[in-house]
Order: sequence, then structure tokens, then C-alpha cells
Amino acid sequence: MSPIETLARHRPPAIEAQEWQLRLELAACYRLFSALGWTESIYNHITLRVPGPEPHYLINPFGLNYDEVTARNLVKINPQGDVLDGSRYPVNRAGFVIHSAIHAARVDAHCIIHTHTTAGSAVACKDGGLSPHNFYGAMLYGQVAYHEFEGVTTDAGEQPRLVSSLGDKPILILRNHGLLVVGPHVPQALQTYWTLQRACEVQLATDSMAGPNRLIRREVFDLVPAQVAGMKMPDTGSGGRFGQIFYDAMLRRAGIRFEDLAGD
Repeated sequence: MSPIETLARHRPPAIEAQEWQLRLELAACYRLFSALGWTESIYNHITLRVPGPEPHYLINPFGLNYDEVTARNLVKINPQGDVLDGSRYPVNRAGFVIHSAIHAARVDAHCIIHTHTTAGSAVACKDGGLSPHNFYGAMLYGQVAYHEFEGVTTDAGEQPRLVSSLGDKPILILRNHGLLVVGPHVPQALQTYWTLQRACEVQLATDSMAGPNRLIRREVFDLVPAQVAGMKMPDTGSGGRFGQIFYDAMLRRAGIRFEDLAGD
């Protein structure tokens, strides 16, 4: 069954068709993160803005594991943290503080991913931050911002500083904390996050080995953006969305199907 058929068969009458499609995409992303082990028990968040003039967005129900998230039980909230869809589930305060600030400030930040993976949190604890001196880190050169640790992010007063630290970058490393990625949609955010996670894993492995690291020449970094752009296929058969083929392939690999994600 295609996502469009799932959309027609399982969509609740109170949810618009476009929002339902986004709910399915986001629920699938949560299941994928669970399958890949990029979870922190019931904590951390992947959020997705829904259509409309206000920055309303979907967030995971606090208390559920990632593999329990469905299109129906995702919670829709506004930047003030008010639940808009009548959900009976609570929302984690730390997730609200981080994600609401960025959704409200960045019109291009439709999808936001925040994790505490071991490799990501380890890199966030290093004074030098993310190294560009491996294949994956080089692809992210110039795209990474940093935010100083201020404790557990439950204070709304930190929101302007989070937004300022991120600026116009797609990646924010929260010092002594974890990783954050923003993207225009789920597939692109996933691909950026996957690249970032791989960069952290390779850095972690490299720094554990004896001997000096081999550094990439500065002029090579200037070539990488055009090289990465050259990887984009002109016609993917997926509406031209860069990252869609990768997203679809990852879901197939994990055995995640849209028809299993509607929920009760």
C-alpha cells in the first residue's frame, strides 16, 4: 500500500490530508531512529512543523518509546506549548523549550532533530567540537554552529540564545550535551543527521587510535560543497527532494511501512 492509499484509508476526519501525510513521515522517522539505536529512552525529540501561518508543530508524546510513536498519537502544539489536537499525552519541557524556539525563529526549519547519542554527546564534550578531517565531517564543513551549555534546557530564557547560536546553520552542537539538526523536511533532516552521526562515530574511532590524525588540506574543503551538490540527482522520481531516496531506502531496510504507523 502506498502512502497516498494509507492517507485515504486511515486519516481521521479532524486531520487535514497534508498534516496526516506529515504525521506518517514523522512517525516513520521515529521508528527508524529506534531501529538504529539513536534513542535516549523516552527522551529527545524529532519535531515537524505542520502547514499553516503559525509555527505549530508535531512532537512525540512524552512517556512513549520511539517505536510506540504513531501518526495519531503525535502531539500538535504551538510555540507556547499549548496542546492543539486534544492529545491526552504530556510534552517534555526540555523538548518544548528547544524546538519551539527554533521553529518560531527559522521559517526553513520545518524538521528539527535533537539526540544524545554516545558519539554525538562525546564530540559535544570535546573543546574542538566536530572535526572536519574525515569523509563525513568534510561534507559538513562550514555548516556547524555551537551553543554553550547552560544546564538542562527547561528555562525559556535560554531560547533567544539558542536561536542566536544556531544562526542560519543546519547543525547546532550543544556543548556538553548533544546534537541538533534542522531541515526543510524529514528526508533532508534525516540525511543531514545521518552524515553528522557518522562524522561523530568516525571521529570517536579515530581519536581512540594511536598516532597523529591525517589532516585534510584547507583547499579541499572549498571543493566539497560543489562535489556534494553534484551528488544530487536531477530526477529522483520523488518530487526532486534531495534525501528522499535515502529516506525511502532506510525505511525499507528497517522494515518500516506507512500502513503500520497510523495507530489506533
